[in-house]
Amino acid sequence: MAESEFRHDVCVVGGCGHVGLPLAITFASHGLRVSVSDINARAVETVRSGRMPFLEAGAEEALRAVIGRTLEVGTEPGLVSEARHVVVVIGTPVDEHLNPTFHTMRRFFQGLIPHLRDGQTVILRSTVFPGTTEKIRALLDRSGLRVRVAFCPERVAEGKAMEELVVLPQIVSGCDERAVEAASELFGTIAKSLIVLSPLEAELTKIFANVWRYIQFATANQFFMIAADHGLDFYKLHDALTHDYPRMAGLPRGGFAAGPCLFKDTMQLSAAYDNNFALGHAAMLVNEGLPNFLVKHAKGRFDLATMTVGLLGMAFKAESDDPRESLSYKLRKLLEAEAETVLCTDEYIRDPNFLPVEEVLARSDLLFIGAPHRRYRELSLPSDLPVVDVWNLYGRGTFPG
Repeated sequence: MAESEFRHDVCVVGGCGHVGLPLAITFASHGLRVSVSDINARAVETVRSGRMPFLEAGAEEALRAVIGRTLEVGTEPGLVSEARHVVVVIGTPVDEHLNPTFHTMRRFFQGLIPHLRDGQTVILRSTVFPGTTEKIRALLDRSGLRVRVAFCPERVAEGKAMEELVVLPQIVSGCDERAVEAASELFGTIAKSLIVLSPLEAELTKIFANVWRYIQFATANQFFMIAADHGLDFYKLHDALTHDYPRMAGLPRGGFAAGPCLFKDTMQLSAAYDNNFALGHAAMLVNEGLPNFLVKHAKGRFDLATMTVGLLGMAFKAESDDPRESLSYKLRKLLEAEAETVLCTDEYIRDPNFLPVEEVLARSDLLFIGAPHRRYRELSLPSDLPVVDVWNLYGRGTFPG
């Protein structure tokens, strides 16, 4: 099939999710003919109606402007065959032993091969285990297809995708010069600038970025724990460290380091380095251990077994409706093992087991802040309600005095 015969400029496969949909909308907003192929029929119908299936600032208005015009959405895998570029947002997952499972990626592409056509460019978008791009190229070559293979990692923060897709530099890599040229042409329509690397360089660059953030958060959380064990307010120390002192400006505040990427990618890098990544494993122990630390300190202050405990915020971060890998759920499990009753609420996640925040406040003897949603700052808390506030949302330190 000649390039001029493709009905769409780009098809985003798995494109109704947090990575793919903002990208598809952005391409369509810049005049490209875009299709989205996704097996989630419910999400597809939601997008077709001009509504976002998840929170993403600025996305729904942009979606309504392009849906049915420059953006087509469907469950049909045949959409893949009609696009010049095929962007795949399926990443390499980690199994229960924290090892990457490339066989999942292999099975996905084996199912995709019947829908690919000569002359296309296949672009991997999600974070992948180092070496994956070349393995996919080899798999497609063995199938007899003449397609180009590229890796152009997603670099935006969830919730800020529509803004960051057009202002951040885009890393572009490919298995040959023609793949780099095709991917550069595609992302050049939206990105502020392009950085060209080899596939392995690009894969490691993406993983390094996520792991660096995870380690930064672990450093802050370790400092937080040390301060708390000394009976001190970490946030008083944090303010002293960072106030008008540029060398410490990069020190994060404490809080849950969670979500679908940071932990997983730290474990991917460790596996790629023969499990000799001690710094990554240490960061994992700190970040994943923070809920346990909070409950341990709460037990030292309160008789949890007789208390109703309220948990505000179940998303993995503020102003998000994404529960994936949220440490609030780990915190809930720990509290359920210690407290008489645990009540949960969230401003954005819809769960029949969650209660309105007002009811949680009225019934709770003790409150934990799981996700620091903006609305929680505005709550009028009962003066006698103690709060375990790892985020220092209320400016009173983490643990009640």
